Amino acid sequence: MNIHEYQARELFAKYAVATQPGGVAFTAEDAEAVAAKLGGRIVVKAQIHAGGRGKGTFKNGFKGGVHLCDTPAEAKDIAARMLGQVLVTHQTGPDGKEVAKVFVGEAVDITRELYFAILLDRATSAPIVIASTEGGVDIESVAEHTPEKILRLGVNPALGLMPYQTRQIATMLGLSGKLMNQAGKLFTNLYKLFIESDCSMVEINPLVVTGKGELLALDAKFGFDDNALYRQPEILAMRDKTEEDPREVAASEFSLNYIGLDGNIACLVNGAGLAMATMDIIQYAGGSPANFLDVGGGASKEQVFAAFQIILGDKNVKGILVNIFGGIMDCNIIATGIVEAAREIGLKIPLVVRLEGNNVEAGKKTLAESGLALITGENILDAAQKIVAEVKKAA
Repeated sequence: MNIHEYQARELFAKYAVATQPGGVAFTAEDAEAVAAKLGGRIVVKAQIHAGGRGKGTFKNGFKGGVHLCDTPAEAKDIAARMLGQVLVTHQTGPDGKEVAKVFVGEAVDITRELYFAILLDRATSAPIVIASTEGGVDIESVAEHTPEKILRLGVNPALGLMPYQTRQIATMLGLSGKLMNQAGKLFTNLYKLFIESDCSMVEINPLVVTGKGELLALDAKFGFDDNALYRQPEILAMRDKTEEDPREVAASEFSLNYIGLDGNIACLVNGAGLAMATMDIIQYAGGSPANFLDVGGGASKEQVFAAFQIILGDKNVKGILVNIFGGIMDCNIIATGIVEAAREIGLKIPLVVRLEGNNVEAGKKTLAESGLALITGENILDAAQKIVAEVKKAA
């Protein structure tokens, strides 16, 4: 789960992480009121779950999702041009995202831009700090062209981020004196936020030094462990479903693990490993997977039905491959769900089903007696080859 920049600032306030004053606005009038309260020079920033906002373009022709302005009236005008409009950036794709809110903040006199992030290192199953003197730009570009400017520092989960490590990071970033003291507090509080909020990522880009000698977290991007949200009700309440793929939202409501892809052959599989293997073998057989969809180890008929509805909600899907290995799962439950879903929906695209494992004979009998024009696969490769062939024939 991700949150908006203005919501990240609410977390900053809770954990005493220094940042600029500001507030969220849902209308142009709101933006004017927040700007008037702040006084001075103002920045107005479109709020969407995507990077590259400053260089983005609205479909109405307005350039940039980040603007500086000098008066509340100007802030109102800028917000009016953004709100309700679709912003396209290099991360949104050509469809872009509609802007429903903006952040209105105090403009900051920036003298230096830095980068700071805490991530989960999959190799060590522990947090890792990444820092760089090259803030304000894509860290991927820095890693590619000037990797020597990136510090990677592992954190022992049992000890947490230690004071000597915060000093090491500050030194690498060229922060000394009062700025080193500020950095120690900011890094420590960010790490506390990261752990206590079950984050998978906290990225501050840029982390800035101001003309007044302050160290501020100016822009933030958060990611949270979805599996831990049950113990984070305050953060779960920040979820903005309008920013998510509607298919993924629908899948989450039925406890299905779904990720949309760009192909045309949908997969319905039980188990993440088998789902990955199924996508690979579709590719191997000359096709292109349209999704990752794991119905879990003990799916019900209702979940299978919901999975079919979600799959068919993707206009690019031209065929479906069901690949089930029944361990805990009862193959006949899957077969019954497939039959009921196909009949009610009126399935008109090719469907290949491969079942194996627990109660498989009953499942195969249910499919055979259904009267549906479905195809069975003897094994995973046979099933993949058949669905690829059917989709090509239909095209």
